[in-house]
Amino acid sequence: MPVPTLLPFTTTPSRKSASQTSFRLTEKFILLLVFSGFITLCFGAIFFLPDSSKLLSGVFFHSSAVETNTRTGPDGVGDLGSAGSDEKVLVKIKKDHEKALLEAKDTLQKRPDEIKHDILKEKEKIAQESLSRGVKTNDLPYVEYRRPPGATGHEPLDSSTRVKRAKIKEMMKHAWDSYTRYAWGSNELRPVSKQGHSSNLFGSIKGATIVDALDTLYIMEMFEEFDAATDWVEKNLDFNVNAEVSIFEVNIRFVGGLLSAYYLSGKEVFRRKAVELGEKLLPAFKTPTGVPWALLNLKSGIGRNWPWASGGSSILAEYGTLHLEFIHLSKLSQNPEFAQKVMNIRKVLNRLDKPQGLYPNYLNPNSGQWGQHHVSVGGLGDSFYEYLLKAWLMSDRTDEEAKKMYYDALQAIETNLIRKSSGGLTYIAEWKGGLLEHKMGHLTCFAGGMMALGADGAPGDKTGHQMEQAAEIARTCHESYSRTALKLGPEAFRFDGGVEAIATRQNEKYFILRPEVIETYMYMWRFTHDPKYRDWGWEAVQALEQHCKMEGGYSGIRDVYAAKPNHDDVQQSFFLAETLKYLYLLFSDDDHIPFDHWVFNTEAHPLPVIRSERQTEQNNEVE
Repeated sequence: MPVPTLLPFTTTPSRKSASQTSFRLTEKFILLLVFSGFITLCFGAIFFLPDSSKLLSGVFFHSSAVETNTRTGPDGVGDLGSAGSDEKVLVKIKKDHEKALLEAKDTLQKRPDEIKHDILKEKEKIAQESLSRGVKTNDLPYVEYRRPPGATGHEPLDSSTRVKRAKIKEMMKHAWDSYTRYAWGSNELRPVSKQGHSSNLFGSIKGATIVDALDTLYIMEMFEEFDAATDWVEKNLDFNVNAEVSIFEVNIRFVGGLLSAYYLSGKEVFRRKAVELGEKLLPAFKTPTGVPWALLNLKSGIGRNWPWASGGSSILAEYGTLHLEFIHLSKLSQNPEFAQKVMNIRKVLNRLDKPQGLYPNYLNPNSGQWGQHHVSVGGLGDSFYEYLLKAWLMSDRTDEEAKKMYYDALQAIETNLIRKSSGGLTYIAEWKGGLLEHKMGHLTCFAGGMMALGADGAPGDKTGHQMEQAAEIARTCHESYSRTALKLGPEAFRFDGGVEAIATRQNEKYFILRPEVIETYMYMWRFTHDPKYRDWGWEAVQALEQHCKMEGGYSGIRDVYAAKPNHDDVQQSFFLAETLKYLYLLFSDDDHIPFDHWVFNTEAHPLPVIRSERQTEQNNEVE
């Protein structure tokens, strides 16, 4: 009797077997095995679609269910008609089929979270293999999304507070609707001339107001407007521009705004855009010290510093205000380079001697040495100190280096810069080569909120003292508002020449819808619940409505001491991102964007506290 082959139709038609019945039974058995293996393969492919065959075999079966050897030559199955080859193939099919069934059975006995972990682990492995082979992918690694508590709030119980909060939301709607009507897609709005306005800070990137306002829209539950903004970001936000941008401004407004929108909403487009922009900013760090340039051409990757900065220096508040965003970029992209860049800045700073313990505003990125010894907690320096404190808080209070740097710097500021006027107003002066300039900027008024936020972590018994200082700074900044004709604060105010908390120079009398005073009111209310902070905030609302509101939006004012306002015709994007958000939260309950779960970047974009995996699991169990 001849040996049956795998392909019976290749036998000679005129030839008959000595045992026809036996031949057919064997043939059926062979076909059954082949068919069984084929069904298993198909079932696996359909069940695990759209994952790759490599992923499926690696996670669930740890080897291919059916391996086909297509090689030719001595090691391959070269002759399908040979009996030895047929038997080897059949044995292998049967063996792999049994193995696949056993492993599938083992997989189904696992808990869902174990299966999910295996899938994610294999995806990461394949992604790494693709990168090692030079395969470029636009897909970000999987990151499990968890929305922190308090993304949206509820109506305050007090009716008066509820009315005021609704009024602030109405202001936001007017500012947003005016922008969409007259300047949609532009960076900012000109509310008097009713047209778009673009600052050179953003190069030719568009939509600063849209990105800056995203989280405010979400927090105020203006979801229809939020969806329209999301759609614009998806279709129109483009970073492939041949233009020079401010690293600082693009980071705090665009990267910060996109990150916050992602953490509030969970929409993947925001994570993707944030990481894309972050990658385009990385060439700014290509300096001898790793301290980034202030300006960067996004296409060429060529950077430089502001021509007016001391000796070609980088500015403290600019290179020192990247940490929060870049730590989150590393978390969401699983690319450690972002975090490494900002941690290196700390290494550079820690190697330097600080005059009187203070950080000068200028640092040369080539030599790694300080430039002009000018120290300010306002413009050029402000948010560096803010980010030291918030880096510690955002790390769930594990970043001890940031904590030490912040409290040491605050002590040096208190010793060298904080003074009290003859009229009893506490202010933060500026330091120039050892001499004090008794001037305080509107930007410096954020410090009251910063001190309050960090008071409970102060070393020794200084918590109460720092809260007192925070309250005094808040009072001084309120005085700078109340001593103007329009009850809105000037850009800077002085404590010399017989004046206190008043601007004496014409180029310091303007108000551009800044948020820092409101920011401090919001923090002080959260930590003290003293009603005067809400009263002061409402005074600002009334002044904004009376003097800044136009038919086409809200405008800044050129001179807050003039009886009749002269408008500057710009609705700044930070008015929607910061000023209105802080006002809204001032009249919201404390569990709306709670401080133990969120940290604001310097553009008021809330970013979540990064907890350890163990702590996150414990919190989830409690919730």
